[in-house]
Amino acid sequence: MNHVSADEAVSVIASGHRVYLHTAAAAPHRLTRAMTARAPELRDVEIVQLHTEGEAPFAKAEYAESFRTNALFVGANIREAVAEGAADYIPVFLSEVPALFRQKILPLDVAMIQVSPPDRHGFCSLGVSVDASRAAVEMATHVIAQVNPNMPRSHGDGLVHVDQVDFAVDVDDPLHEVPPPAPTEIATAIGQYCADIIEDGATLQMGIGAIPDAVLKALSDHRDLGIHTEMFSDGVIDLVERGVITNADKRVHPGKIVSSFVMGTRRLYDFLDDNPLVAMLDVAYVNDTAVIRRNPKVTAINSAIEVDLTGQVVADSIGTKMYSGVGGQMDFIRGASLSRGGKPIIALPSATASGTSRIVPYLKQGAGVVTTRAHVHYVVTEYGVANLYGKNLRQRARALIDIAHPDHREALEREALNRFRTLGD
Repeated sequence: MNHVSADEAVSVIASGHRVYLHTAAAAPHRLTRAMTARAPELRDVEIVQLHTEGEAPFAKAEYAESFRTNALFVGANIREAVAEGAADYIPVFLSEVPALFRQKILPLDVAMIQVSPPDRHGFCSLGVSVDASRAAVEMATHVIAQVNPNMPRSHGDGLVHVDQVDFAVDVDDPLHEVPPPAPTEIATAIGQYCADIIEDGATLQMGIGAIPDAVLKALSDHRDLGIHTEMFSDGVIDLVERGVITNADKRVHPGKIVSSFVMGTRRLYDFLDDNPLVAMLDVAYVNDTAVIRRNPKVTAINSAIEVDLTGQVVADSIGTKMYSGVGGQMDFIRGASLSRGGKPIIALPSATASGTSRIVPYLKQGAGVVTTRAHVHYVVTEYGVANLYGKNLRQRARALIDIAHPDHREALEREALNRFRTLGD
């Protein structure tokens, strides 16, 4: 491991290179700033990334000739660039992202990562984000690492030996933190409805945000829950400490929380540090439907932007505008449905902040279906639970109208009657 300055480390990047950035809270900002500073001498550098927290200076319009982002998930820091055509989006299941690198569909010239300092055996840790970054380190021609004592050492697939790192940049920067959102009445109601259909001994998948946090808070009386998820946040810790999450009934990695990346506060990062309870594994494995389904009662809770009256789920776009990405929703919705006793759940507020219904008669023009109507089982809003599994289109429409916002039910029913002539019971 050759310790150099950030400016020297990024000098390996050349025009036409494809550069991978470490995910979420692990984004290596010292390196991205140093790379962006080289804009005058670089042309057509492609940035490949999943969601990253914090700034993305290379995505600014002024650097369009030097850098172009090819996003595997659209986060807030590049959403505007994608909307304006200055960046691109690749729709792909999260489980398949590592294959893009390993099969050289997207061959990588450089991987820029952030790791813990090496242990006495020479191994650093990818810490909070193993996800597709493990594959990127394996396949990139050059690996540049920020070495940061604030990065926790996680157990699992995230070990990187110093011999795999071409250039190391020593930093002592705090990791990006995402504090838990303030609970709302709507999220609390949705959380309780979800908790009511989660069984003791279930294996959970859920993400970050008000609704996942509300679900976790409503699970304090449950027993022997397990975690097998692409990511988790602070809300899991309280349930571990209360003995609610034991992972005792899991068939895959029993006794352990399985995840691919984490994002939250310093409390979460300290919980992860050298904790053998948590296995941080390659997302190609974590999100593999064949692996997910082996656990009992897999309950996957995912969000949506809108759901139509037949059960089609839009989760990555608002009309033609890309908002996020396919991510792992389909990996886990399908995995949960194939699990014995599993429950795939789509949870969303019944209306937007401006009052527009999120249960709609027809999807917006240009909207992309992430989860098909055939994959959807449960849809949950603050007004209740609609179980669509085994229901025909008329029955689905009736069930979804019943959990829509009351202000919109009459209009939805009118549209449904016009389409189906009658509604199911």
